[in-house]
Parts: sequence; C-alpha cells; structure tokens
Amino acid sequence: MPLSIPVSETGAAGDPGHKRYTLRNAHDMRVTISDRGATLISWWAPDRYGRVADVLLGHPDAAGYAGNAQYFGATVGRWANRIAAGRFSLDGADYLLDRNDGANHLHGGDTGFHQALWTAHPGDDGSLRFTLDSPDGDGGYPGNLQVEVVYRLGDDGALRIDYQAVCDAPTPVNLTSHGYFNLNGGSADIGDHQLFIDADHYLPVDAGLIPVGVAAVAGSAFDFRAPAPIGPRLVWPEPQLAQAGGFDHCYCLRPAAQGGDKVLREVARVYDPGSGRQLAVATTEAGLQFYSGNFLAGVPGRDGLPYAKHDGFCLEAEAWPNQINGPDAAAVVLRPGQVYRQTTIYTLALKD
Repeated sequence: MPLSIPVSETGAAGDPGHKRYTLRNAHDMRVTISDRGATLISWWAPDRYGRVADVLLGHPDAAGYAGNAQYFGATVGRWANRIAAGRFSLDGADYLLDRNDGANHLHGGDTGFHQALWTAHPGDDGSLRFTLDSPDGDGGYPGNLQVEVVYRLGDDGALRIDYQAVCDAPTPVNLTSHGYFNLNGGSADIGDHQLFIDADHYLPVDAGLIPVGVAAVAGSAFDFRAPAPIGPRLVWPEPQLAQAGGFDHCYCLRPAAQGGDKVLREVARVYDPGSGRQLAVATTEAGLQFYSGNFLAGVPGRDGLPYAKHDGFCLEAEAWPNQINGPDAAAVVLRPGQVYRQTTIYTLALKD
C-alpha cells in the first residue's frame, strides 16, 4: 500500500501546521488525513458506474479545520461525546471540565484533540501514525496522556484505525473518529441510505442530550436490526427524535467483551442504493453513536455550497456518553501502567 507524503500543505488560511497525507490502495481508493486533529479530510471511492466521489463531508479550507466546530473527520478526545455538567469525580477528587455544549462538556472541550497539531509518522508499511502529548490539566483532565492513532488502508477498502494511550495519573479516556459520511458523494441527503445496527438497546437522552437510561429499540424508530432507510425514520412521531432534531443517540452494542478483552466485531452497515456503495463498521467498543447530521444546516461546505440538515451521518464507536458519571465508570478510567486500546474499521465497498 503506497503512501505519498505530504500531498498538500496550507498555511495561508491561518493554519501553518496543516499538512495532509494520502493513503492509497491497489485500486486507487484514496484517503486524505490532516495532522490538524489527526483528521479524515476526504475518502475518494468509485460508485457502481466507476464514477469517483468523496464520501466524506468537510470544510472548504484549512481555516475551517483550525476551529472545526462540527468535528468533521476529527479524532476526538480525551472524551468523545458528552459529560453531564462538565463534572466527574475520580479517586475522591472532583474535576471541572470545559463546558462547551451548554452546561455540558462535549468532545474534549474547547481545545480538544480535534484542534491539536499532531505529529505524523509515515510508516514503510503504508501506515500513517499520529502522536500527541496531552498535558495535565488539558481541558480540565488530570494527568499527562500520550496518545497514538494509526491509520491503514487495505486493498479491500478497509480503513483501520488503531488507538493507544498511556498516562501518568488516573484519567478518563474515550476516543473516537468523527467522520461525516454521505455515500452518494453529496448528490443528495442521506434519506435513502439503508442502515443496520446490531443492537437491541439504545440510550434515551434528556434535553441536553445526556443519557437518562437504557431502552429497547423494539417497536421504535431506533430499531435498525433489519436494514431500513434513514429518511422515513426521521419523520416518525418519536419524542426522542423531536428532542434531538433527529438521531443523536448511542446504541448499546453486543457483545462488548469476552473474558475481559475487547472484541473486534462488525456492528453496523450502511448501504446507498443509488451509488451501490456500502460502509461496514467494526469496532472493539461498547457504544456506537448514530448522528444524522442534525446541525449541518448552513455550515460552509465544499464547492462553495452550504450543507443542509441530514446531508451526512456519523457512526462514532466509543464508550457510553457520560459513562464516567455512571455505575460502570471504572471501565473508562485509564491508570498508570495500563494501556488504552481501541480499534475501529470502516470498510467501503460496492455491494452490487
């Protein structure tokens, strides 16, 4: 798998460290990644007619990624998703985090990993490794954290993302990739996309999108155990959808572990009948956040056109939102001598 480094570098838009690297496979599928936020910028792939398009949403220039309020394609941390009231307690100490989502903490705070300048280490094997040192107090989190993210693109269209982290003091860690996908390449919204999620339960949320319990998907708009188009589900008379403006909920995946070890397994698929493209998601994580692009309206996009609501979707593999404040908090605390590991694989292929 050849790797070209870098394919472009921009600084005129106020982001002098913004370098982009491209992974290519034997079929000339291309994935472009930036060192700003270890961010997925583009994923170019053919449809059933051989027409190549970018299946990722993104900002039109480097300046957009310097802020990246939508987290387009970013590596998110230290904590993916929300922490209620921006607070948690650990080993008898209370911690106050950045409150950047109303009263809550979201995606690592005001200066989360999505805005950081990561160090790129291209590998001879075609991999691309990024490293980041997150200092004690970063976003309000305790301890120094050393983080690594490795991208690999296979000839089968599998983009493998391996995460690793170590610390010198106990700290919550929950990393994810926040890519926005549109498998038709942006020719329409995601309404025709057919979604499958292997989960019997999801987490209902309050007005601040903080989980308030666990609910069965059966009989609700959240049941994607059989593939179903996203568009019709968005207009179901479901209070949870009305509250979130669409889907912005975590699914409780199964099984999350065997014998104490995380298990990599396929948990979701999305198929676009117009293009023939299918995205499969495999992960080691316990949760999968399905977000239907509810806040995309008016966000500047590529080709000079703004995005509209539901122009893209996210499937973010992660721990459960606010888990650090729940009964299973110990599972998301990294301690000195331990290694945080997470693997998620997005596989893009033609179904027919």
